[in-house]
Amino acid sequence: MNSIPEWIAELPKEDLNFIKRFVLSSGSLKEMAGIYGVTYPTVRSRLDRVIRQIQSAEEKEEEAYISLIKKMVLDEKLEFDAATVLIREYRKEKRNGNDG
Repeated sequence: MNSIPEWIAELPKEDLNFIKRFVLSSGSLKEMAGIYGVTYPTVRSRLDRVIRQIQSAEEKEEEAYISLIKKMVLDEKLEFDAATVLIREYRKEKRNGNDG
């Protein structure tokens, strides 16, 4: 069983509800504007804010993983070449959208 991604855990319940409604409306910002009783640009702005929050959480997660790998090299628990391969493969998987 997979654990909940860190970016989901970091989002406030209000934003998770927004994402749920967005998915249920098949990504229609026009429909979302109607649901919330606001303008299309307001919904677009909120979606952009949620996207930035998710990106920020993913960057923190990546930084933590890479920092751990680097620390292991400094503590001589991991060879430099192996660390390089792990970081390169991790970044490649993230780019390809394979978060596990």
